[in-house]
Amino acid sequence: MPLQKKDFIEIEYTARVKNGEIFDTNIKEDLEKANFNIEAKPFTFAIGEGMFLEGVDNFLIGKEIGNYSIELSPENAFGKRDPKLIQMAPIRIFHEQKINPLPGYVFNFDGKIGKVVSVSGGRVLIDFNNPLSGKDVVYDVKILRKVDGLEEQIASMNGFLFRKNFEFKVENKKLTLKVDKGFKKFVELFKDKYKELFDLDLEAEEIENKDEKKV
Repeated sequence: MPLQKKDFIEIEYTARVKNGEIFDTNIKEDLEKANFNIEAKPFTFAIGEGMFLEGVDNFLIGKEIGNYSIELSPENAFGKRDPKLIQMAPIRIFHEQKINPLPGYVFNFDGKIGKVVSVSGGRVLIDFNNPLSGKDVVYDVKILRKVDGLEEQIASMNGFLFRKNFEFKVENKKLTLKVDKGFKKFVELFKDKYKELFDLDLEAEEIENKDEKKV
């Protein structure tokens, strides 16, 4: 049966620059090839919900369980390179922070990631484009299965949004997540998304952190 928007699926995938290097994967052999120190495990997500690259997401709608090679142009992947995102900065900004900028170095500038292109005459040329912008990319995707179990779907959503494996229970159309102290308001920002996907009312219940020392 063709996959539809909001269906949860489990996949293995490898993404590479066309005719070039791997930049993302969750397959053990490819992780080793690329020297990525990441655990190999399938990825579960809801199609069409912004949980994966949009170009791949859109392609998967209407497909069946199986293997696909998806070639994406820059417009459908990480965007075209924007000359306006290549900017000049005085080297003194770096020296004030006791940093010596060298070509190839990557820095975080108030939340924007920039790569040093060149250093000359007291000025530093910085490229704020995504490193993959302007490049054709290929995603080899293996759809392992459609995930129908509600608990597994919720667990995958929790992991995607919060990077945590919260305990939870579903009862009388209500989903209760047991969250760390101080996390309640943040979690409940996603009430509408959980209602839309699962038709459940989300409630966060704060619990004492396990590593918190009692006085």
